[in-house]
Amino acid sequence: MARRVFAPLMAVLLATSPASAQSLVMAFSGSPTSADPHYHTFSPNIALDSHSYNTLVDMDPKSRPIASLAESWTLIAPDTWEFKLRPGVKFHNGDDFTAEDVVYTLARVPTVLNSPGSFAIYTKSVVSSEIVAPHTIRLKTNGLYPLLPIDLTLVFMLPRRLGPNPLNEDFNNGRNAIGTGPYRMKSYKPGDRVELERFDGFWGKKPHWANVSVRMIPNDGARTASLLAGDVQFIEFVPTSDVARLGTDKRVALSQTDSLRLVFLWLNRSLAAAPPFVTGPNGEALTTNPLNDLRVRQALSMAINRAAIVERVMEGAAIPSNQFLAPGVSGHVADLAPVPFDIAAARALLAEAGYPKGFRITLHGPNDRYVNDGKIVQAIGQMWTRIGVETKVDAMTWTTYINRASKQEFSAFLLGWGISSGEASNPLRALVHTYDAASGWGSVNRGRYSNPQLDGMIKAAMGIVDDKAREAALIDAERVAMQDVALIPIHIQKNIWAMRAGLTHTPRADERTLAMDLIPAP
Repeated sequence: MARRVFAPLMAVLLATSPASAQSLVMAFSGSPTSADPHYHTFSPNIALDSHSYNTLVDMDPKSRPIASLAESWTLIAPDTWEFKLRPGVKFHNGDDFTAEDVVYTLARVPTVLNSPGSFAIYTKSVVSSEIVAPHTIRLKTNGLYPLLPIDLTLVFMLPRRLGPNPLNEDFNNGRNAIGTGPYRMKSYKPGDRVELERFDGFWGKKPHWANVSVRMIPNDGARTASLLAGDVQFIEFVPTSDVARLGTDKRVALSQTDSLRLVFLWLNRSLAAAPPFVTGPNGEALTTNPLNDLRVRQALSMAINRAAIVERVMEGAAIPSNQFLAPGVSGHVADLAPVPFDIAAARALLAEAGYPKGFRITLHGPNDRYVNDGKIVQAIGQMWTRIGVETKVDAMTWTTYINRASKQEFSAFLLGWGISSGEASNPLRALVHTYDAASGWGSVNRGRYSNPQLDGMIKAAMGIVDDKAREAALIDAERVAMQDVALIPIHIQKNIWAMRAGLTHTPRADERTLAMDLIPAP
């Protein structure tokens, strides 16, 4: 009888052991908004899509460009890049990947309807293409454009077989979910889970896991509880309050690295008159927008005690910042320190701007997207109130929040931006360049900040071939953006993952949570 009980028990243990299991259950903190890889420049979307699709150029865990569907790329003329494509690559439907699929993909990206954050910023530099051979393509740009390979790290390739105007919903139901990546999508339940299965025809290294279930667990406590209960094996964005406890728990292991994600505040610059949720100190209507005054923006920035937020709210899992990138990353401005916390100076600036008694404002933010996001906006609201800007805080679920934020319905609101290119041109072009639907620049400039001088500096930097000289020019542009308080940086997050004991993980600066980076410990 003991043998009859022991044998089934061992079978169960072996089936669920991380070292031998072929199935992985992992949890995202944010829910992808679509399974369409060209719909939304949103980190959960990109992380999910990275399992099923490939780009011409990829990024390694340190966000350095590496070969993917393109084996090499060369600037053969000031306005022409030549890409040598990897032969023998198959799509999930068995089609060969060729240069024609590249042409199809680049044409499709800017046509995606109702995108809350278009990928067109990464394709608009390409004005024409020439297929030299089935696995050689030349992409022409409008003048010199040295960052095209970096841009293409965010453009997932699709098969031309999908035809004109493939529908977003047909990616969600799986009909169009055809890539060249290591996994293919079996099912997608928005806000709940995505089921993936290993694609045995994948051209690259075979991932360990045959089946991957991606669960959407936005609640921090629930995510940790699911890991400890064994319901999931791998979670991202470990709550800062749980890091110390999990670090001593033998059932789990931690993995972490500095991130490329800036958490910041937008101020609504889209209106000359007072924007929504802004009134005088007694609730009276204002005829002008106080957020258009540099002194007001400076006051709001210096009223934020970033060191306190990092220490008390983030519990050390962040770096105070007044710029886009952390030390050691290309584009970091060495002499641009975080804005000093100074209540008296902030009050004086408000008085100088004509608001000696301050004004009223509502600070909006998500409460389930970024690490401690709801707590951050609460802390900032209290800090602003101390300088006479009476602040109401309204934190809400991400799905509701992001749609409203994209329509400029708020006046002050918190967001984060993952700088996936690992250098400064990405946030400068996407966040603070004047919004321009035609070019794709400023595609996620939700504050509608606009500075023609800065626009010119960004465009000029994009025409510099030499990497060092271009970095210097981008740093100059960053200084202008921060001096003008184009947005209000708060901090740069640290990326922290947790997994069941017996697994090992390669952490990524771009914060993507990938099943391919998790393997049984040796």
